[in-house]
Amino acid sequence: MIIPTYNRAPLLERAIRSVLAQRKPCAELIVVDDGSTDDTAGVVTRLADEAHLPVRLLHQENQGAAAARNLGISAAQGSLLAFLDSDDWWLPKKLAMQAAALAAHPGFQISHTRELWYRGGQRFNQKKKHDPPDGAVFTASLGMCVIGMSTIMARRAVFDRYGLFDATLPCCEDYDLWLRVGCREPFLLVPEPLTCKEGGRPDQLSGQHRQGMDSFRIQSLCKLLDGCGLDPGQRCEAMVELVRKCTIYGQGCLKHGRPEAGAHYLALAAHYQSSPEYIA
Repeated sequence: MIIPTYNRAPLLERAIRSVLAQRKPCAELIVVDDGSTDDTAGVVTRLADEAHLPVRLLHQENQGAAAARNLGISAAQGSLLAFLDSDDWWLPKKLAMQAAALAAHPGFQISHTRELWYRGGQRFNQKKKHDPPDGAVFTASLGMCVIGMSTIMARRAVFDRYGLFDATLPCCEDYDLWLRVGCREPFLLVPEPLTCKEGGRPDQLSGQHRQGMDSFRIQSLCKLLDGCGLDPGQRCEAMVELVRKCTIYGQGCLKHGRPEAGAHYLALAAHYQSSPEYIA
């Protein structure tokens, strides 16, 4: 069980308490402090004294959420790994239901759940496009990340086989990894909202990188296509989505006074659109 965190001591307490309240306790809780300057260490130490399971606090210089999760993965000792962002929390039966689902379906390497979304403490409903897919997730994941990071439970073999999070990406690192995994592995959906997510805060990466998120998704798609691990149908789907993103993002750059960036992304769209594999 891995929680990466950076300067979120009050929210971190809620996240940790939701782990400690699980009906099926995890074998260990690893909190990775990504260079916090607040009372993160004090919160973890105090809650560790109350815990009925081992709580480990790891420290690193501020390198981002991807690097923090990777450190947690490297340090974890279990065969099943679950992730919780420090501003999210779980319902008490989350781990029990998800572990039981994976035990009942040994052919699946990775699982996720539905989510409850909050903004300003108030529940709100997700749009249809945010419905989490079950089984084959690759096509649904091309447009945006539809797999909630805090919903994931995965066998360690997933990371041994497909690698870790790309620490060069300041955000969208989950989009990047789930595409790499999803082009080969089905995702088992536990169709019950077991993970709670609160949005709309200025400290969230999705807000800080709102204007440039598609540039990171474009970077990820280029890497995916260069890796040559896709079947012909997946390559075509990825190219079509890449061309769409490059065209929209490039036009946006031109509109907002960034002509060099705009020309770059439009040229990239034209390059992939000219490929014989591209079928719109």
